Amino acid sequence: MSSLAQTAEDPSPESIPGAADGRAHLFNDRTAESYRRSVTDGVGLVASTVARTDRPFTGVTPGELAPEISGIDLEQPLGDPNAALKELERVYLKDAVYFHHPRYLAHLNCPVVIPALLGEAVLSAVNSSLDTWDQSAGGTLIERRLIDWTAERIGLGDAADGIFTSGGTQSNLHALLLARDEACKLVEKEAAADGESVAKSEILPRLRILTSQAGHFSVQKAATILGLGHEAVIAVPCDQDRRMRTVTLARELDRCLSENLVVMAVVATAGTTDFGSIDPLPEIAELCSRHGAWLHVDAAYGCGLLASPTRRHLLDGIERADSVTVDYHKSFFQPVSSSAVLVRDRVTLGHATYHADYLNPERSVEKLIPNQVDKSIQTTRRFDALKLWLTLRVMGADAVGALFDEVVDRAAEAWGVLDTDPRFEVVTEPQLSTLVFRYVPGDDADPDLVDRANLHAREALAASGEAVVAGTVVDGRHYLKFTLLNPETSLRDIAFVLDLLAEHAGQYLALHIEPELSHSRAS
Repeated sequence: MSSLAQTAEDPSPESIPGAADGRAHLFNDRTAESYRRSVTDGVGLVASTVARTDRPFTGVTPGELAPEISGIDLEQPLGDPNAALKELERVYLKDAVYFHHPRYLAHLNCPVVIPALLGEAVLSAVNSSLDTWDQSAGGTLIERRLIDWTAERIGLGDAADGIFTSGGTQSNLHALLLARDEACKLVEKEAAADGESVAKSEILPRLRILTSQAGHFSVQKAATILGLGHEAVIAVPCDQDRRMRTVTLARELDRCLSENLVVMAVVATAGTTDFGSIDPLPEIAELCSRHGAWLHVDAAYGCGLLASPTRRHLLDGIERADSVTVDYHKSFFQPVSSSAVLVRDRVTLGHATYHADYLNPERSVEKLIPNQVDKSIQTTRRFDALKLWLTLRVMGADAVGALFDEVVDRAAEAWGVLDTDPRFEVVTEPQLSTLVFRYVPGDDADPDLVDRANLHAREALAASGEAVVAGTVVDGRHYLKFTLLNPETSLRDIAFVLDLLAEHAGQYLALHIEPELSHSRAS
């Protein structure tokens, strides 16, 4: 027996306050049956809640729900899992926003498929961390295979690679970090060829990112995080279909060149958040090739087209990108989080590589040990890839793509309804599954009053719990927005929601238009 073993014994659970109770809740070989019962009870509660949910939201307000939650004493555990589930039903499940409901039409939140939920249960219990091989083993290889599969669908080529991320914002940040460092490396190389040297700090103020006016705000956020400032982002105007104007893009590329600015990236969008519009990818790719600019395609929304049996051509040109963002948790019907960033040349991922002796020492590279942390901004990462893996193994990509096709079809049908309804005006015909529109009582209506009526209609609808829709601002005016991601949403559901919106907006106008007219006459 070692001297350590002779001088100290393992403390018994009884000798440590609370340890006996705590050990009873650790998941291991001795508590497997308790785990099975608790999870079964939890799944049963969720299933029964979803089965009886008849509206997407209860309309609860922060003021109503906050006291319920702040009043819970976290210093007094309930002890019993069933008691905790009962409490959870009261403070969360009862008032949760349910994306599976066909009248949830607000944000890019999709209903989720059962194989992915199975994956979520497995990955949470095993709790692999996908940073190093010695923490994940098979999980590392499964994630890598899914990255390869996605790169094949995009058409990035044999040198492609990528990494799963927490979402589109992180994927865009990661891609732009790589683009920034590639741009700096190129400037440094050109300076060295001229017998000069240039510091990175001198290059950064010259860097610019060109993106559509309808692109995602995370591009500006990434520029700020990367030390460039949001002013480094140049917004390129859109056409009437809310797609980037390539003529203006070409002009901006030329202007940057003439002013000794470096376009570190052009960000094209394949599925804008507000309009679902897809920028003209082939033309943008050609301009980037001509100017030597990194092309990043933000396909967080439109990536569902990669699996579409009928609409894959809408992404033509994406294969020429240097990097691509995909969000499986938007259009592959996966639970949050499930996203990835992919690159054409795996070598560029080295810009995010750092070695730590305790985690991924450089000798691991020499031994060809596949450590995913070498590619990632994150260190600890969930095995989110498992959800997509089980989805593809159970359903197959064609089934996922057919579901996405359904919501795109429904949006096209809904556009036809809106375009012929005199109560509404719709901004543009959708390429994907988003519709931006507004209630308009007539050509002579006061625009400010109409703005307030549309805002009221959205809020009143949410308060009723009958449906949830989104809102946005277009050309300084308030609009309503449908984001269709549920194949169960029917035209009847859409017509029902439109009638409710018109009713709420009409009631608001009836209450306010006469007082405003009287005030106008008096003044």
